[in-house]
Amino acid sequence: MAKKKEEKTETPVTEEVAEEVAEAATEAPEVNEWEEKYNAEHDSYLRLAADYDNFRKRTVKEKEASYGNGKADAVEKILPVYDNLERALNQETQDEAYKKGVEMTMTQLVGILNGLGVEIFGNVGDTFDPNLHNAVMHVDDENFGENTICQVFQKGFKLGDKIVRFAMVQVAN
Repeated sequence: MAKKKEEKTETPVTEEVAEEVAEAATEAPEVNEWEEKYNAEHDSYLRLAADYDNFRKRTVKEKEASYGNGKADAVEKILPVYDNLERALNQETQDEAYKKGVEMTMTQLVGILNGLGVEIFGNVGDTFDPNLHNAVMHVDDENFGENTICQVFQKGFKLGDKIVRFAMVQVAN
């Protein structure tokens, strides 16, 4: 009889275990509390690392841009001197020594600007580009082709990709 009693007790236990396993399979798996805290801290760490990396890249980029902007501002402050020397060269004078002195000063200024990486643009005969030139006048002239610069009022200056000053020009239609 002892054997029959053992068989009866084994059968209900297996059914109960089977029911518990079935219920556990249908329910969401329980996540350990420590594992949740670890995942939250790990996620926080990854976000902090990404924020720091973005901050570092942004500050490097701003530092490089601030140097270029400072250089462009300095060049912009010198441009009236260039304009005045250019006007002085275009004036007729009897004094050759005076004219030679102004030419030497202008040559030195252009050399300094070129040394800083400044490109001077806007010459007669160039094709008009609205990204580089400011057309203040239009003229119908058959001697020039369409969209050709026929007179330059102020030269344009470019430092790298940044336009310091647009060239002020007259364009033929």
